[in-house]
Amino acid sequence: METNAPYTSLVAVGDSFTEGMSDVLPDGSHRGWADLLAGRLAARSPGFRYANLAVRGKLIGQIVDEQVHPAAAMGADVITLVGGLNDALRPSCDFGMIRERLENAVTELAPACRRLVLMRSPARRGPVGTRFLPRMHQLFGILEDLADRHGTVLVDLFGSTALGDPRMWSDDRLHLNSEGHRRVAEAVWQGLGHTPEWDWRTPLPPAAPAPWYVRQAGHARFAREHLVPWIGRRLTGRSSGDGRPPKRAELLPYEA
Repeated sequence: METNAPYTSLVAVGDSFTEGMSDVLPDGSHRGWADLLAGRLAARSPGFRYANLAVRGKLIGQIVDEQVHPAAAMGADVITLVGGLNDALRPSCDFGMIRERLENAVTELAPACRRLVLMRSPARRGPVGTRFLPRMHQLFGILEDLADRHGTVLVDLFGSTALGDPRMWSDDRLHLNSEGHRRVAEAVWQGLGHTPEWDWRTPLPPAAPAPWYVRQAGHARFAREHLVPWIGRRLTGRSSGDGRPPKRAELLPYEA
């Protein structure tokens, strides 16, 4: 069902998923589902304003401490909050802390906007994704409880078989590619009450299995270019977002 009044502003809060990695534009910048959603909302509301405070690599405590209060103060119609998965994927994680920080975030953000959007994050099919499923379900349980108690929108990306398809993911196997981000934008669009423009859950056409040597070369490239650097950052306490400013720190008129 269409909403009666158009949304006039959007603030996106979170980590690399919301920053837009790995939806790479020709100039090397990242677009992502939040930018795509902002463009579609702006087409319905002249003067539409958009801010994206997301920074890659951020843990839920950093998101709450650095992004939540500024987002709440902007007074936007829509706020999206996606966080906690980086914590859940670490070797050890404190779900009591994750619950508390998410509770702090939702308690502050929900009264500050017309619609607060939470998400059950997608997961890539494969052995790594399967290994972390219990933790993801534990995180989702926290989000479902918060959504019920605070009346937020909860977009279920995890339940989509299509978004689990490895072809929806970039070479780093951690971030959606351009097609994946396009589908997330449509999912949130529908979650906000807009008429569906297409079925974002539609699976990709079947693909022929890649030869064994192609698969092995892909695994080796993934380990060399993505896994080893990721392990190096974990061992040295560094993050890919260290020193990086928010993607779009101010709530300003959207320009394509």
